[in-house]
Amino acid sequence: MPVHPTSRKTTMSSTLPDIIRSFDRVPADLVREAAQYQPAIFADVAGRRGALHGRIKPLHPRMKLAGTALTVEVRPGDNLMIHAAIALAQPGDVLVVDGKGDQSSALMGTIMMNACRKLGIAGVVLDGAARDSLEIDEMDYPVFSVGTNPNGPTKNVGGRIGHPVSVGGVTVYPGDFVIGDADGVVVVEREKLASLLPLAAKKVKDEAARIAAIQGGDTAAKWLTSALRAAGVLKEGETL
Repeated sequence: MPVHPTSRKTTMSSTLPDIIRSFDRVPADLVREAAQYQPAIFADVAGRRGALHGRIKPLHPRMKLAGTALTVEVRPGDNLMIHAAIALAQPGDVLVVDGKGDQSSALMGTIMMNACRKLGIAGVVLDGAARDSLEIDEMDYPVFSVGTNPNGPTKNVGGRIGHPVSVGGVTVYPGDFVIGDADGVVVVEREKLASLLPLAAKKVKDEAARIAAIQGGDTAAKWLTSALRAAGVLKEGETL
């Protein structure tokens, strides 16, 4: 079976087009199942991996998103390729934009966000700035960015769509699962999501049981003493 051009098993080639239109996505039923969990749960069961840098935050804490990554790479302050990505997006996609962390101008605002919502795009993650934040808040459309800036972008410089990108310190491949809430954004590799769902369900169950025990008066962390000994803080036989 041929390896897909955006597979983690192959090296990106200069012969690939700047716009890759077709790639495997997480199936919609898995997205719906995974969307019930918090990003923090996935970060835990994935080995504390996949969480974007905390600089990328929702424009309002209530905002949540879950979907499949449509990756976009742009030059700082230029949104030409984001417009192209919106035209190519499928319902349920999340635009994941490598804007190089630039905050000198906004990459997207109300007009583009309205188009995204109308097309069924599940949300936007920008390693860059947004604008029209009050209007986007009133729309209740999920946008995660490094901040805001009233300055508008240019539309002159080429970039790439459907290639792996680095966003918030995490490599994101097209079709990966993306989930965000007030804590931030976590990305899970497309190939691993199904295997993590049972672990996520168990994590939620275990945490609920622990919270119930704490509310019943069992507040002691059973692992703490051994961890302190392993760290050299307590000697063998010594306790807090």
